[in-house]
Amino acid sequence: MDAQSSAKMNTRKRRKEVPGPNGATEEDGISSKMPRCAIGLQQPAPFSDEIEVDFSKPYVRVTMEEASRGTPCDRPVRVYADGIFDLFHCGHARALMQAKNLFPNTYLIVGVCSDELTHNFKGFTVMNENERYDAVQHCRYVDEVVRNAPWTLTPEFLAEHRIDFVAHDDIPYSSAGSDDVYKHIKEAGMFAPTQRTEGISTSDIITRIVRDYDVYARRNLQRGYTAKELNVSFINEKKYHLQERVDKVKKKVKDVEEKSKEFVQKVEEKSIDLIQKWEEKSREFIGSFLEMFGPEGALKHMLKEGKGRMLQAISPKQSPSSSPTRERSPSPSFRWPFSGKTSPPSSPANLSRHKAAAYDIRYNYLKEGKFGSHILLAQVH
Repeated sequence: MDAQSSAKMNTRKRRKEVPGPNGATEEDGISSKMPRCAIGLQQPAPFSDEIEVDFSKPYVRVTMEEASRGTPCDRPVRVYADGIFDLFHCGHARALMQAKNLFPNTYLIVGVCSDELTHNFKGFTVMNENERYDAVQHCRYVDEVVRNAPWTLTPEFLAEHRIDFVAHDDIPYSSAGSDDVYKHIKEAGMFAPTQRTEGISTSDIITRIVRDYDVYARRNLQRGYTAKELNVSFINEKKYHLQERVDKVKKKVKDVEEKSKEFVQKVEEKSIDLIQKWEEKSREFIGSFLEMFGPEGALKHMLKEGKGRMLQAISPKQSPSSSPTRERSPSPSFRWPFSGKTSPPSSPANLSRHKAAAYDIRYNYLKEGKFGSHILLAQVH
């Protein structure tokens, strides 16, 4: 019993640890990483009735301590695991992997119950017994398969197959009028517990199929199965075909919506790009306009330069104002046009002096901006 309790503690310890590849832990005897190897099993596991057994050697069961320390190569620890194995899945494979790795040198024997026993004690199966035998045969951890395995293990069966330990999860399995069919195995110290894989079982798989029955029925109708093969009525067959057409229309509508969304998104992206480019170009245009026509723009400087060059072009080289005669007072005989008194006609010399004085006055007015250049030119000519 001490060996059995220690095995349970090891099982609880494995549950707490983080599983490695394929759900294995370091205590399962499988390293987290291993080199790639192409060598493997090339044949399925044989059936027990196909193997020759040497009964000349006496059968002596090993203890848990001896099995844990390791046994000689010619004397492996014979571990037995049984089950229905309907719809063989990863939960089955992991349970057998744990049984195979209970001891350093393990020979795993797997018993599969027949259809008759299973239908009487558990219920109807999806796979028949031959299919279940074949599925277990091709599991890499199995060394031998027992067909038509008993529902309750007897001492005669254990002795016949020279079994040292029985591997199964430690949850009590009530069946065939017993609270736990492995109770006598546990009391004999031959029970080696394994861990169940949560979230996967044959019942869970069947529940998924029943829950989504319509989906799978339509799926198989599409793949060529007839309504008779699927046990589907005529009305349900037409209903499934109609649902299939409706789903196709919905899919097309969804595809169109997705494409339209993509098109709208592309248009929005392009419009945003165009708006950004337009803003950049408008800033450049406004900046160029202000550089040309602004308060300190190039056009104002050009007009100033043009005005200066025009004044320089129309002004004489030597200004009359620089002559000494500008400071002279007009002749006594000179009179303004608006004077009330009349004067006698002036001499030719006096007229020339009068013209020079008038030219000097008009030139000064032009410099002060009081007359336009066109008036001056008209008067000079």
